[in-house]
Amino acid sequence: MSRLGKLPIKLPAGVQATIKDKELFLNGPKGEIKVAINPLIEVKVEGESILVAPYDQTVKNVNAIWGLVWSLVRNGVIGVSVGFTKKLEINGVGYRATAAPGKLNMGLGFSHPIEFKLPDGITASVEGNIISLTGVDKELLGETAAQIRKIRKPEPYKGKGIKYVDEIVRRKAGKAATKGK
Repeated sequence: MSRLGKLPIKLPAGVQATIKDKELFLNGPKGEIKVAINPLIEVKVEGESILVAPYDQTVKNVNAIWGLVWSLVRNGVIGVSVGFTKKLEINGVGYRATAAPGKLNMGLGFSHPIEFKLPDGITASVEGNIISLTGVDKELLGETAAQIRKIRKPEPYKGKGIKYVDEIVRRKAGKAATKGK
């Protein structure tokens, strides 16, 4: 039995939820999102809350799917009411980024500038060496941040590259550390 799945998900003020054809449509002040519902799981909208429960407890792995669907619905509710943010940090001499509508222009030490097209629903802003990505869909936001980081991963010797703000890059000593031996 899923511990979190048993809990009702409260709908904040200004968020509407409707169910059509095994899809939950959430609409709120930050935008709208649709969440696919697994056929083994029943989702009901009752008043100001959403209830998630399995149709049949005897099906194998239904508890894992129950918790997953509950988490996806909860992330959708948080996304349309508050939104999600990921922050990336650029480290390196001459490394910079500028945000334009629908794209991110970056100079990362390559022989050419990088123009990264942002997916629909994701917006970017740049302050100094920090790139802030915001959006309603948590999964799309995380995937976009991972693709931007993949362009120039942080290297272990000088720490140059793109990393998450809360990420810790383990630094290596380099060959100068072995000369004293």
